[in-house]
Amino acid sequence: MSKLEGKVALVTGAGAGIGRASALALAREGAAVCVSDVNEDAGRETARQILDAGGKAIFEKCDVTQPSEVNAMVEATVAAFGSLDAAVNNAGISGYFFQRLHEADDEMFERVLDVNLRGVWRCMKAELNQMLPGGGGAIVNIASVAGLIGAPKAADYSASKHAVIGITKSAALDYAKSGIRVNAVCPAYTDTAMVQGAIQGNPAMASIMTRAIPMGRLGQPEEIAEAVAWLCSDAASFVTGHALVLDGGLTAM
Repeated sequence: MSKLEGKVALVTGAGAGIGRASALALAREGAAVCVSDVNEDAGRETARQILDAGGKAIFEKCDVTQPSEVNAMVEATVAAFGSLDAAVNNAGISGYFFQRLHEADDEMFERVLDVNLRGVWRCMKAELNQMLPGGGGAIVNIASVAGLIGAPKAADYSASKHAVIGITKSAALDYAKSGIRVNAVCPAYTDTAMVQGAIQGNPAMASIMTRAIPMGRLGQPEEIAEAVAWLCSDAASFVTGHALVLDGGLTAM
Protein backbone atom coordinates (compact mmCIF):
# COMPACT_ATOMS: atom_id res chain seq x y z
CA MET A 1 0.00 0.00 0.00
CA SER A 2 1.20 3.51 -0.76
CA LYS A 3 2.40 5.55 2.21
CA LEU A 4 -0.50 8.04 2.08
CA GLU A 5 -3.35 5.85 0.89
CA GLY A 6 -6.65 7.26 2.11
CA LYS A 7 -5.10 10.48 3.41
CA VAL A 8 -6.05 14.04 2.48
CA ALA A 9 -3.37 16.69 1.90
CA LEU A 10 -3.11 20.29 0.82
CA VAL A 11 -0.14 22.08 -0.69
CA THR A 12 0.24 25.85 -0.99
CA GLY A 13 2.27 27.36 -3.79
CA ALA A 14 1.63 24.14 -5.72
CA GLY A 15 1.66 25.70 -9.17
CA ALA A 16 5.38 25.18 -9.76
CA GLY A 17 8.70 24.05 -8.35
CA ILE A 18 8.84 22.31 -4.99
CA GLY A 19 5.12 22.88 -4.45
CA ARG A 20 4.10 21.16 -7.67
CA ALA A 21 6.57 18.33 -7.14
CA SER A 22 5.26 17.85 -3.59
CA ALA A 23 1.63 17.75 -4.71
CA LEU A 24 2.49 15.17 -7.36
CA ALA A 25 4.49 13.08 -4.90
CA LEU A 26 1.71 13.10 -2.30
CA ALA A 27 -0.79 12.05 -4.95
CA ARG A 28 1.47 9.21 -6.15
CA GLU A 29 1.58 7.98 -2.57
CA GLY A 30 -2.22 7.80 -2.53
CA ALA A 31 -3.30 11.12 -1.00
CA ALA A 32 -6.19 13.18 -2.28
CA VAL A 33 -4.67 16.63 -2.76
CA CYS A 34 -5.98 20.17 -2.58
CA VAL A 35 -3.66 22.04 -4.93
CA SER A 36 -3.47 25.71 -3.99
CA ASP A 37 -1.72 28.63 -5.62
CA VAL A 38 -2.25 32.34 -6.21
CA ASN A 39 -1.60 31.63 -9.91
CA GLU A 40 -4.81 29.96 -11.06
CA ASP A 41 -3.51 28.64 -14.39
CA ALA A 42 -0.41 27.09 -12.84
CA GLY A 43 -2.34 25.55 -9.96
CA ARG A 44 -4.97 24.07 -12.25
CA GLU A 45 -2.21 22.54 -14.36
CA THR A 46 -0.81 20.73 -11.30
CA ALA A 47 -4.26 19.44 -10.42
CA ARG A 48 -4.75 18.30 -14.01
CA GLN A 49 -1.49 16.34 -13.92
CA ILE A 50 -2.66 14.54 -10.78
CA LEU A 51 -6.05 13.73 -12.27
CA ASP A 52 -4.51 12.56 -15.55
CA ALA A 53 -2.32 10.16 -13.56
CA GLY A 54 -5.40 8.67 -11.89
CA GLY A 55 -5.16 10.58 -8.62
CA LYS A 56 -7.61 12.76 -6.73
CA ALA A 57 -7.21 16.52 -6.71
CA ILE A 58 -9.02 19.83 -6.56
CA PHE A 59 -7.69 23.31 -7.14
CA GLU A 60 -8.33 26.16 -4.73
CA LYS A 61 -6.96 29.61 -5.47
CA CYS A 62 -5.36 31.12 -2.38
CA ASP A 63 -3.29 34.18 -1.57
CA VAL A 64 -1.67 33.27 1.76
CA THR A 65 -1.53 36.94 2.74
CA GLN A 66 -5.34 36.92 2.97
CA PRO A 67 -6.75 35.12 6.05
CA SER A 68 -10.17 34.69 4.46
CA GLU A 69 -8.65 32.89 1.47
CA VAL A 70 -6.53 30.67 3.71
CA ASN A 71 -9.58 29.65 5.72
CA ALA A 72 -11.56 29.04 2.54
CA MET A 73 -8.75 26.81 1.20
CA VAL A 74 -8.85 24.56 4.25
CA GLU A 75 -12.64 24.51 4.27
CA ALA A 76 -12.70 23.56 0.57
CA THR A 77 -10.28 20.71 1.22
CA VAL A 78 -12.46 19.25 3.96
CA ALA A 79 -15.65 19.81 1.96
CA ALA A 80 -14.19 17.92 -1.00
CA PHE A 81 -12.45 15.07 0.77
CA GLY A 82 -13.84 14.91 4.31
CA SER A 83 -10.72 15.64 6.38
CA LEU A 84 -7.23 17.13 6.44
CA ASP A 85 -4.38 14.79 7.33
CA ALA A 86 -1.33 16.55 5.88
CA ALA A 87 -0.41 20.08 4.88
CA VAL A 88 2.60 21.44 3.04
CA ASN A 89 3.11 25.17 3.51
CA ASN A 90 5.27 26.01 0.54
CA ALA A 91 4.05 29.36 -0.82
CA GLY A 92 6.90 31.85 -0.75
CA ILE A 93 8.79 34.59 -2.58
CA SER A 94 12.48 35.39 -2.91
CA GLY A 95 12.74 39.01 -1.81
CA TYR A 96 15.60 41.34 -2.71
CA PHE A 97 18.34 39.12 -4.10
CA PHE A 98 21.74 40.75 -4.56
CA GLN A 99 21.27 43.69 -2.18
CA ARG A 100 22.88 44.30 1.15
CA LEU A 101 20.55 45.25 3.98
CA HIS A 102 21.23 49.00 3.92
CA GLU A 103 20.35 49.07 0.20
CA ALA A 104 17.15 47.06 0.54
CA ASP A 105 13.61 48.32 0.30
CA ASP A 106 11.47 48.27 3.46
CA GLU A 107 8.35 47.55 1.45
CA MET A 108 9.92 44.40 -0.02
CA PHE A 109 11.00 43.29 3.46
CA GLU A 110 7.40 43.55 4.67
CA ARG A 111 6.17 41.72 1.58
CA VAL A 112 8.60 38.83 2.16
CA LEU A 113 7.55 38.54 5.79
CA ASP A 114 3.88 38.67 4.85
CA VAL A 115 4.15 35.79 2.37
CA ASN A 116 6.96 33.63 3.77
CA LEU A 117 6.34 34.04 7.49
CA ARG A 118 2.85 35.33 8.17
CA GLY A 119 1.56 33.15 5.33
CA VAL A 120 2.87 30.06 7.09
CA TRP A 121 1.43 31.34 10.38
CA ARG A 122 -2.02 31.85 8.84
CA CYS A 123 -2.00 28.49 7.12
CA MET A 124 -0.88 26.64 10.23
CA LYS A 125 -3.63 28.22 12.32
CA ALA A 126 -6.31 27.11 9.85
CA GLU A 127 -4.76 23.66 9.43
CA LEU A 128 -4.36 23.08 13.16
CA ASN A 129 -7.94 24.12 13.82
CA GLN A 130 -9.01 21.35 11.45
CA MET A 131 -6.49 18.71 12.56
CA LEU A 132 -7.12 19.04 16.29
CA PRO A 133 -10.76 17.82 16.18
CA GLY A 134 -9.68 15.19 13.62
CA GLY A 135 -7.25 13.61 16.06
CA GLY A 136 -3.94 14.40 14.41
CA GLY A 137 -2.04 15.15 11.24
CA ALA A 138 1.27 16.22 9.78
CA ILE A 139 2.42 19.68 8.74
CA VAL A 140 5.55 20.32 6.69
CA ASN A 141 6.80 23.88 6.27
CA ILE A 142 9.17 24.65 3.42
CA ALA A 143 12.07 26.55 4.94
CA SER A 144 15.59 26.75 3.49
CA VAL A 145 19.25 26.37 4.37
CA ALA A 146 18.99 30.18 4.48
CA GLY A 147 16.99 29.58 7.66
CA LEU A 148 19.96 27.81 9.22
CA ILE A 149 22.90 29.90 8.04
CA GLY A 150 23.38 33.41 6.73
CA ALA A 151 22.41 34.23 3.15
CA PRO A 152 24.56 37.06 1.73
CA LYS A 153 22.54 39.84 0.10
CA ALA A 154 19.25 38.15 1.01
CA ALA A 155 18.68 39.19 4.62
CA ASP A 156 14.90 39.45 4.25
CA TYR A 157 14.56 35.94 2.82
CA SER A 158 16.95 34.50 5.41
CA ALA A 159 15.10 36.20 8.26
CA SER A 160 11.77 34.81 7.07
CA LYS A 161 13.10 31.26 6.81
CA HIS A 162 14.81 31.38 10.22
CA ALA A 163 11.43 32.38 11.61
CA VAL A 164 9.65 29.53 9.80
CA ILE A 165 11.97 27.06 11.51
CA GLY A 166 11.24 28.72 14.86
CA ILE A 167 7.49 28.44 14.32
CA THR A 168 7.93 24.82 13.27
CA LYS A 169 9.83 23.84 16.40
CA SER A 170 7.52 25.71 18.76
CA ALA A 171 4.37 24.26 17.19
CA ALA A 172 5.86 20.78 17.28
CA LEU A 173 6.14 21.08 21.06
CA ASP A 174 2.67 22.56 21.44
CA TYR A 175 0.93 19.76 19.53
CA ALA A 176 3.12 16.70 20.11
CA LYS A 177 0.59 15.17 22.51
CA SER A 178 -2.28 15.98 20.17
CA GLY A 179 -1.02 13.66 17.45
CA ILE A 180 0.08 16.48 15.16
CA ARG A 181 3.63 16.40 13.88
CA VAL A 182 5.20 19.63 12.60
CA ASN A 183 8.44 19.57 10.62
CA ALA A 184 10.32 21.65 8.07
CA VAL A 185 12.54 20.92 5.11
CA CYS A 186 15.55 23.09 4.34
CA PRO A 187 16.63 22.86 0.72
CA ALA A 188 19.72 24.48 -0.72
CA TYR A 189 19.61 25.99 -4.21
CA THR A 190 16.99 24.00 -6.13
CA ASP A 191 16.22 24.15 -9.83
CA THR A 192 12.97 26.10 -9.62
CA ALA A 193 11.58 29.14 -11.41
CA MET A 194 12.59 31.28 -8.41
CA VAL A 195 16.23 30.22 -8.65
CA GLN A 196 16.25 30.43 -12.43
CA GLY A 197 14.91 33.98 -12.12
CA ALA A 198 17.82 34.87 -9.87
CA ILE A 199 20.27 33.35 -12.32
CA GLN A 200 18.80 35.30 -15.23
CA GLY A 201 19.20 38.50 -13.26
CA ASN A 202 22.87 37.69 -12.66
CA PRO A 203 24.28 34.99 -14.97
CA ALA A 204 27.34 34.45 -12.77
CA MET A 205 25.02 33.13 -10.07
CA ALA A 206 24.65 29.75 -11.78
CA SER A 207 28.34 29.03 -11.25
CA ILE A 208 28.32 30.52 -7.74
CA MET A 209 25.38 28.33 -6.69
CA THR A 210 26.76 25.07 -8.05
CA ARG A 211 30.24 25.75 -6.65
CA ALA A 212 28.69 26.32 -3.22
CA ILE A 213 27.22 22.82 -3.17
CA PRO A 214 29.72 19.96 -2.65
CA MET A 215 27.71 17.72 -5.00
CA GLY A 216 28.34 20.33 -7.70
CA ARG A 217 24.76 20.72 -8.87
CA LEU A 218 21.41 22.25 -8.01
CA GLY A 219 18.84 20.16 -6.19
CA GLN A 220 15.79 18.95 -8.09
CA PRO A 221 12.25 19.72 -6.88
CA GLU A 222 11.44 16.01 -6.96
CA GLU A 223 14.25 15.30 -4.49
CA ILE A 224 12.75 17.74 -2.01
CA ALA A 225 9.26 16.38 -2.65
CA GLU A 226 10.28 12.84 -1.70
CA ALA A 227 11.37 14.10 1.72
CA VAL A 228 8.13 16.07 2.08
CA ALA A 229 6.04 13.00 1.30
CA TRP A 230 7.99 10.94 3.83
CA LEU A 231 7.49 13.52 6.57
CA CYS A 232 3.76 13.57 5.82
CA SER A 233 3.52 9.79 6.11
CA ASP A 234 3.36 7.40 9.04
CA ALA A 235 6.87 6.27 8.08
CA ALA A 236 7.99 9.43 9.93
CA SER A 237 5.68 8.83 12.89
CA PHE A 238 8.35 9.63 15.52
CA VAL A 239 9.68 12.74 13.77
CA THR A 240 8.51 16.15 14.91
CA GLY A 241 10.16 19.52 15.42
CA HIS A 242 12.84 18.63 12.89
CA ALA A 243 14.35 20.83 10.18
CA LEU A 244 15.46 18.31 7.56
CA VAL A 245 18.41 19.57 5.52
CA LEU A 246 18.49 18.74 1.80
CA ASP A 247 21.51 20.61 0.54
CA GLY A 248 24.01 18.44 -1.30
CA GLY A 249 26.44 18.89 1.59
CA LEU A 250 26.45 22.71 1.73
CA THR A 251 25.96 23.06 5.49
CA ALA A 252 28.48 20.27 6.24
CA MET A 253 31.35 22.56 5.26
